[in-house]
Amino acid sequence: MKAHLKEVTDRINNTDSAIPAQRAAFKNGYSFSKEIFETQLPKWDYIWKHSNNFRAQIHAYFFLEQYVKRKELHAQVWATSVSWQEEVNDWPLCDSLSKLNTKVLETYPAEVYKQLEAWNKHEDLWKRRQSVVSLLYYSRTKKVYIPFKKIEALVAPLLGDKEYYVQKGVGWTLREMYNVYPTETLSFLQQHIKEISAIAFTISIEKLDESKKDQLKQLRKGR
Repeated sequence: MKAHLKEVTDRINNTDSAIPAQRAAFKNGYSFSKEIFETQLPKWDYIWKHSNNFRAQIHAYFFLEQYVKRKELHAQVWATSVSWQEEVNDWPLCDSLSKLNTKVLETYPAEVYKQLEAWNKHEDLWKRRQSVVSLLYYSRTKKVYIPFKKIEALVAPLLGDKEYYVQKGVGWTLREMYNVYPTETLSFLQQHIKEISAIAFTISIEKLDESKKDQLKQLRKGR
């Protein structure tokens, strides 16, 4: 495993740090890239957990991202993503896993939602962020959506969260909620208009038409 970690580390250290360059470097392949999923996965799992290097972890994510389209592998993708969450300490890694989680949510809604509920109450801010961003990620990438009430149940408890990146996640999720459930989300925004942080509010109304934005802004000001 250490040899594979060194191979990846050497590659990333000789590649521009920008994500497009790193993705291109990953696509060039490694000595083990032609192995089947089941034999590659332990190697990438080791790299994620032992590299302590953002770019190496992103390469591990690139590997898993390739297979999230295959529903028969979702159980393994989900188990891996949950374990990788333990090493998350920044928003790019957190949101990379959200892209995986939201697809697995379509296949295993009960199991994934139960984990998101647990993360929603966790002391780790990245788990709290994950608990809402995974619900929809970018809604346009999804084919199946869980009910509005289940999304609302995880967003509402975090409206008063003190962490900046949690509030960014709340705003993101509210914005995507509107894309899927516009009537219900507009009602939620109106109902909680004074509870939503400035950070989350700004993001949540990005996609609204100007008349709805103005209405909510005025309501927020108490006019």
